[in-house]
Amino acid sequence: MLLRYFYDEKLAHASYVVGCQATGEAAIVDPMRNIEPYIELAKKENLQIVGALETHIHADFVSGSRELADHFGATLYISDEGDQDWKYQNIEHLNHQLLKDGDEFKIGNLVFKTMHTTGHTPESISFLLTDRGGKADKPMGIFTGDFVFVGDIGRPDLLEKAAGIQGTSESGAKAMYKSIEKFKALPDYLQLWPAHGAGSACGKALGAIPSSTVGYEKQFNWAMNFANESDFMKALLNGQPEPPYYFAVMKHVNKVGIELIKNLPAVKYLSSLKDVEIVLAAGHQVIDTRKADDFAAGHIEGTINIPLNNSFTNWSGWLVDYEQPLYLLLNPETLEEVLIALRSVGIDNVVGYADVELVLKEASSLESYANISPLEAKEMMEKGEVYVIDVRKKTEFDEGHIEDAQHIMLGTLRKRLDEVKTDKKIVVQCQAGGRSAIAASVLQANGIKNLVNMAGGYSRWIKDVK
Repeated sequence: MLLRYFYDEKLAHASYVVGCQATGEAAIVDPMRNIEPYIELAKKENLQIVGALETHIHADFVSGSRELADHFGATLYISDEGDQDWKYQNIEHLNHQLLKDGDEFKIGNLVFKTMHTTGHTPESISFLLTDRGGKADKPMGIFTGDFVFVGDIGRPDLLEKAAGIQGTSESGAKAMYKSIEKFKALPDYLQLWPAHGAGSACGKALGAIPSSTVGYEKQFNWAMNFANESDFMKALLNGQPEPPYYFAVMKHVNKVGIELIKNLPAVKYLSSLKDVEIVLAAGHQVIDTRKADDFAAGHIEGTINIPLNNSFTNWSGWLVDYEQPLYLLLNPETLEEVLIALRSVGIDNVVGYADVELVLKEASSLESYANISPLEAKEMMEKGEVYVIDVRKKTEFDEGHIEDAQHIMLGTLRKRLDEVKTDKKIVVQCQAGGRSAIAASVLQANGIKNLVNMAGGYSRWIKDVK
């Protein structure tokens, strides 16, 4: 048997290639949309990818199952649990097998048994894996998707907070309690392979270790130690992070399908500053992917800064308007990386890009903003010259914040600009300075210019001021 782990750091998403080397057949569990890494592995290991397994209708990334079906003719193994709202659509033309609790299927000598693990979503399933190529007649591990993570479990509130389905948080938490009881009945020796790691918004305390065991999670996962449903539900629903806006979009596209990458139009090259200015004048979105300090020192007015780092995909999903054309300012060598990241959350309407350094050289003047220290910010506050916008998560804000700071979480800022006061200079602040830098660019791009970014954020404020 072959088992390979793939991890998208920008999404904190894990997928798995599971192959039977005796028959040369393999399947992908919770595949990412960019299937090139799977194609390369299949060629290297002389495998034919015949299956795409999904633990549930994902909310945080575009599944690659339909891409695998198109490229390899792979069969989709998908849940048939949950009510009509949670059934996959537009799959009639694809090879697929609908699965309910207890159903089994084979990939070569590998046996996958379905376990309905509702709670995170109504249709959520897990896969118990047994390698029958040898003498094994018991499963060796379980692919849990977003059901059980290392040190955490899936959140049940996404359907209500992201998809707008009212009243589902509590019912999901109740269902999760029952699923956890089923999980506790599994053998301790089973390996545990989840779909996400630290940084994912699908839970609130995910560990950074890629895998675990059922026995270890029974002992040390916080969610396994409740004697009654009520206490469990209260603890599970408390302190969950804000779900990104794009989660609702992902639920839809993974349910009904999305255009294959091969059919997307080519991204046009903008060769001059004039081209970029025409795009901006038309009111289109332009993202500058440089580092925050470089952007702060000088940028084209009207552009938004989302640095190309591990948070790029998340903040793009929060801040990009999916309905509008998108243009990019970047180092052309990073274009493919940026497109993969954007397409992984369904941002397909990327129309053009420009070499950011070339267009900056053409500009006769650039916009900028200042970074100030917490001590400088404190002096300005004492003089009554500024007010503070805190763009951290609500849980961070509730744990401690600068007195009289206004809380507007970064991801929601674009839709809450009317709440921003403009009668004083604005100090934009987060935990360490990265998110507030993005927020400063959003404010400037929307005409709110009288601002500074507090470098080091609240962490440095606590250290230097308090």
